[in-house]
Amino acid sequence: MDSLRLPQPMAPQNKSKDHDEKNGTKSKEVKASPAHSTVALIEEEQEDADPWDLPELQDTGVPWSALDTKGKVLRVLVSVGKLALLLGFLYMFICSLDILSSAFQLVGGKTAGDIFQDNSVLANPLAGLVIGVLVTLLVQSSSTSSSIVVSMVSSGLLTVQLAVPIIMGTNIGTSVTNTLVAMTQAGERSTFRRAFAGATVHDFFNWLSVLVLLPLEVATGYLYVVTKLIIDSFQIQSGEAPELLNVITDILTESIIQLDQSVLSGIATGDPEARNKSLVKKWCQTFTNTTLMNVTVPGPENCTSPSLCWVDGNYTYTLKNISETYNVQKCKHLFVDVNLPDLAVGLILLALSLLVLCSCLVLIVKLLNSMLKGQVATVIKRIINTDFPFPFGWVTGYIAILVGAGMTFIVQSSSVFTSAITPLVGIGVISIERAYPLSLGSNIGTTTTSILAAMASPGDTLANALQIALVHFLFNISGIVLWYPIPFTRIPIRLAKGLGNITATYRWFAAVYIICCFFLLPAFVFSLSLAGWQVLVGVGVPVVVLLIIIVVINVLQKRKPGCLPAVLQSWDFLPLWAHSLAPWDKVVGVITAKCCCCCKCCQLAPEDSEHTEKESAEKNKKPHTEVYDNPAMSAEKEVENEIKIELTILKMTRL
Repeated sequence: MDSLRLPQPMAPQNKSKDHDEKNGTKSKEVKASPAHSTVALIEEEQEDADPWDLPELQDTGVPWSALDTKGKVLRVLVSVGKLALLLGFLYMFICSLDILSSAFQLVGGKTAGDIFQDNSVLANPLAGLVIGVLVTLLVQSSSTSSSIVVSMVSSGLLTVQLAVPIIMGTNIGTSVTNTLVAMTQAGERSTFRRAFAGATVHDFFNWLSVLVLLPLEVATGYLYVVTKLIIDSFQIQSGEAPELLNVITDILTESIIQLDQSVLSGIATGDPEARNKSLVKKWCQTFTNTTLMNVTVPGPENCTSPSLCWVDGNYTYTLKNISETYNVQKCKHLFVDVNLPDLAVGLILLALSLLVLCSCLVLIVKLLNSMLKGQVATVIKRIINTDFPFPFGWVTGYIAILVGAGMTFIVQSSSVFTSAITPLVGIGVISIERAYPLSLGSNIGTTTTSILAAMASPGDTLANALQIALVHFLFNISGIVLWYPIPFTRIPIRLAKGLGNITATYRWFAAVYIICCFFLLPAFVFSLSLAGWQVLVGVGVPVVVLLIIIVVINVLQKRKPGCLPAVLQSWDFLPLWAHSLAPWDKVVGVITAKCCCCCKCCQLAPEDSEHTEKESAEKNKKPHTEVYDNPAMSAEKEVENEIKIELTILKMTRL
């Protein structure tokens, strides 16, 4: 009986052996496999998926149909409360951006005025571009830097032609705000990838537009000539610029700080009295009285007219209009009676505004994550990211441009609008392909605001102010024509995605990008401009040529590596640190670890270390089978247990 029963338990094993031999594998004794976590499987699936696909915001709450009347009323009230909180935090976020701009003006406004005052440097287009970038970074407002340029042009210190590169620079400088906002989402890797790419797509558009249009402007004067024709063709009269969102936000911001913008314009135009004045506005209502008075002048040639001039002994008198300003009413903001220098007030406001801005941004993201779930998220994502049906799909992007322009016109700030959509891109509500035309629209919207502001200028400065605003408008329109209509030319999206992938892996590279692109590179070009054309060409041309060669080789390595010599088909012939960020990542890790240790962030008490060792030892003693929570793994485990049972039966029958 035993001999007849022996082959039965062996049958599955023989079959498995035959199956393994056919597949070219050797069967071996079944052993308990080491513990596996399902997290690894999830990560492998995520690696296979496209990191730029919008995530599904799952609704983990109770479905609406399963709620009773009380639950439905409670959910409606909670949703209304969340919406009210969201609007409140958004209001505080916009106000904090306004206060941040005022703080930067207090800290670096007079320096910005001094930078504008050097006309010999401004004659260099590259220097003008860099000055526009640096000044806008200092005052954190393209409107303020543009108004300084208008004042200089109106006073005759600067021609409109020389002001064109400065206006291009202000377009670049204003895009740093939403890039800084994206840094606050560095906690989660995929969110940071999308948020940083959504912010920097605006940067790449501005830089690429400047790379094409600045040489074109220097060679042909394209922007100046076209805007001059427009100004000469229309009889434009001054009016009053509308105030939209400012009516709401000024209530809060003007109760905190008010600035005297005429001080910056006075410094830029060379007024010696403006340097000694404070930017903090003291008197909000003044009265100027002009009277015709007898005044003493050095000689008859200084008289206002020969008929109004007479000599009495050694003195020469004439009649002249004398204006005296009387202070009527003080301003009502927090710093009106504070005896602190502008720098101290600016630093206080800078710290407070950054704290409020970051706090509001984090709370806005949390609220959006809790609100945009389930059907709500599906509807919003479908409305924002879905194209029109064929053959009108191409219209969708242009409508997004109009929406971006309209929203920016309402909030009257491109920084506010792009900073507001950056967290939406991060959490996956707006795709980067849709964020790109919205950002382009924000560029248009901020120029329409500046055009209306220019039309509110006095008659003597109206033409210059309007021409500069039109230069800004035409620059952005030309950039859109270059980098949007044809899908192949939407290079900023590809560059932003590449940078997003890098910063998701090496998050410290985001800070390196901001410092290099917005501070070190402009400062380097500005220093070369100060040294003269010869130095600028001698240093700049080889660097530009080297960068072009590197870009061409990179493209050929990806597309047609066979066209390159064997050595250049990869960058492996260079040291690892020269073509990979991995060694630099180790250096940054070591530096941050040492900084943490110096700040006593990484030091643990001996009791805590012993406690953690005990916990790890207890975890290691636990059986491995507790980790199997995946159905696929549990099924595999059942098969292994069946084989073990069959082996034990076989041993027993042999006995």
